[in-house]
Amino acid sequence: MTDPISLSVVEAASALRRGDLSQDELFTAYRDRAAADDTNSFTWLADDLQAGLGGRDAAPGTDRPLAGVPLAVKDLFCVTGVPTASASNLLRGYRPPYTATAIDRLQHEGATILGKTNQDEFAMGSSNENSAFGPVLNPWDRTKVPGGSSGGSAAAVAAGLAPAAIGTDTGGSVRQPAALCGVVGLKPTYGTVSRYGMIAFASSLDQAGPITRNVADAAVLFRAMTGPADRNDMTSIGWAGQAAGIEVPSAERLDGVRIGVPTELLGEGVEPGVRASFDAALARAEELGATVVPIDLPHARHALSAYYLLAPAEASSNLARFDGVRYGNRADIGDGGLVELYTRTRHDGFGPEVKRRIMLGTYALSSGFYDAYYRRAQQTRTKIVEDFAAAHRDVDLIATPTSPTVAWGLGERTDDPVAMYQADVTTLPQSLAGVPAISIPCGLSDGLPVGLQLSGAAFSEQRILDAAHALEQVLGFDASPARRRGPAAPDAPAATGKDAA
Repeated sequence: MTDPISLSVVEAASALRRGDLSQDELFTAYRDRAAADDTNSFTWLADDLQAGLGGRDAAPGTDRPLAGVPLAVKDLFCVTGVPTASASNLLRGYRPPYTATAIDRLQHEGATILGKTNQDEFAMGSSNENSAFGPVLNPWDRTKVPGGSSGGSAAAVAAGLAPAAIGTDTGGSVRQPAALCGVVGLKPTYGTVSRYGMIAFASSLDQAGPITRNVADAAVLFRAMTGPADRNDMTSIGWAGQAAGIEVPSAERLDGVRIGVPTELLGEGVEPGVRASFDAALARAEELGATVVPIDLPHARHALSAYYLLAPAEASSNLARFDGVRYGNRADIGDGGLVELYTRTRHDGFGPEVKRRIMLGTYALSSGFYDAYYRRAQQTRTKIVEDFAAAHRDVDLIATPTSPTVAWGLGERTDDPVAMYQADVTTLPQSLAGVPAISIPCGLSDGLPVGLQLSGAAFSEQRILDAAHALEQVLGFDASPARRRGPAAPDAPAATGKDAA
């Protein structure tokens, strides 16, 4: 019998429908593997299949596309009765009374919840070192970071702890960890997947997306997650009629596809090994019939600055609710007053990076600085949107390295926020533009994965998936080394996440 761990989502679902594999066998295989792993990818694991079903009935042999497939879910998605902390001490132990729409739709299609994955606190980070449950270790090299903020989701898939995971992407938080861990990460067009039940970071940027072993699995999960708005949740009305039309990609050629390469995102900071893998991937695209041309995204170089004003400003507003009264673990202040309660609760509950971004965002929104910073950042975002729209009048796809570097060492950038923020320099423009983008592994540099990012015009997910699938077939990336369990980093903290919730 084939090892269940080696099966993709599509393969596992097919085996379950045929009766070659039981739901309990598949769930237990992953659950046992995840429980024994040392990457600290999970904050909570379901005890058994029934817990993973969340009160729903197992349905072997049905035609539901995900019947019996266990999924890992980022810790900021609400799931009824399941610990959901967004990796923050402020929410440690919180069990929501409802399930996020995106997760509910996956469960409706038959998926089970294997566990909740570690992340940067409130999704703020690029390395998964900003978690109340401790850092996640990269399965390729446990002395390296997995990327962030969906680092636990990417590491879990790469290490073979789950066949797929669901993360969120605000400025690159699905794509960048997928690149650093050698898996596939899809950020859909903003508004195609409901944000209801997602603990918000920056509401105008947050978007749920799948992290998978291959492009076909990403298509299947995206199709299951998306759909029309049902809770006044700002899901795009224009997308509702297209969701069901997403097909599992089968393209083998790229004839007629024009791929633009923005010179603004290939300059200083892109490591030579990353550039070499990127150039080799573009050469394979040309062999498949694509035309690769240089393009200009003149305002993309300002995306980093704009993002780190806009996203913290939204975080400052969104996280105001965590005060120990409306939400959050309340600090013990004895006979202190309300102001002391607010102050102590937020001081004790939030980690350093979250505090940094709240302060930055509050400053940008404050009287006297709004026009100088926040308004100018919004104007820059508009220019970036216009740049992408103009580029897509000439090209079908835009290609960049997903990350300018491969995974770096644990602790290497924690004292240098600017260096940490630079990790997302090639993913932020697409986030600000609201367009879909996918990262697929395209090679190795110094033994670590390199990601290729393909983005397209709004609602062009099918085109992106088709092109990524065609390239995936010829690039032939071998992800198996990450699934061979290795030793933990000598100085890495104990993987306490699974016991902490």
